[in-house]
Amino acid sequence: MTDQIVLNADLRERTGSNKARVIRKIDGMVPAIVYGDEKETINIKLKLNELTKASENELFYTQVLIIKNGDSEEKVVLKELQKDPAKGKFLHADFQRVSRKTKLKVVIPVNFTNEEDCIGIREDGGVVSKTIREIEIMCLAGNIPESIEVDIANLHLGESIRLTEITLPEGSEVPGLTEETDQMVVSVNAPKAVEEDPILEDELEDGEIAEGADTSEDGGEEGTTSEGSEESKEDNSES
Repeated sequence: MTDQIVLNADLRERTGSNKARVIRKIDGMVPAIVYGDEKETINIKLKLNELTKASENELFYTQVLIIKNGDSEEKVVLKELQKDPAKGKFLHADFQRVSRKTKLKVVIPVNFTNEEDCIGIREDGGVVSKTIREIEIMCLAGNIPESIEVDIANLHLGESIRLTEITLPEGSEVPGLTEETDQMVVSVNAPKAVEEDPILEDELEDGEIAEGADTSEDGGEEGTTSEGSEESKEDNSES
């Protein structure tokens, strides 16, 4: 597991909407609370730039974090992060204390491995379809995985892997997973054939003539009729 994310915090002596606005606007910090584990809820404030940088790491949303206040440390997980819908700035954060034995629901990204060695792709020219990119699991706070590994090397054309077939870390489970709620995670399918649409006559470019088409305006008879009429006039004048 990678190094834990650490956030430095200061205690908030006063609370309330007016004080929170001062903390955000004047102090450049974000109000937050830490609660749970049968301990007193504490009000803290975090540096906005530090919180913003931490939030860019996907582990910030799934892993156990460390909040330091002077010499004391709190092991927590993020429960809620409020943002200004217009400006996108953080407004408030809620953190829940955890111990290694605390069971949590967390959303973990799925990592598909050995795709380049997949039998269905390499031998049959199949195409991989990934229908699930992350999975919600229940696990111990001290054993949260960074990702769920799904090896697709042995998948043949037409085969798939479902949620019930995935190996989860020890002590982890997918809440409420049954045969009825089971879902497909990844499959190898035959590539779709690309069919060319037939070219219709009205789609031909200007000046292009379809083979066998009549080139005259009225079926080619008008020119002959006109010549015959002129010859008849000449004969009448001579007589």
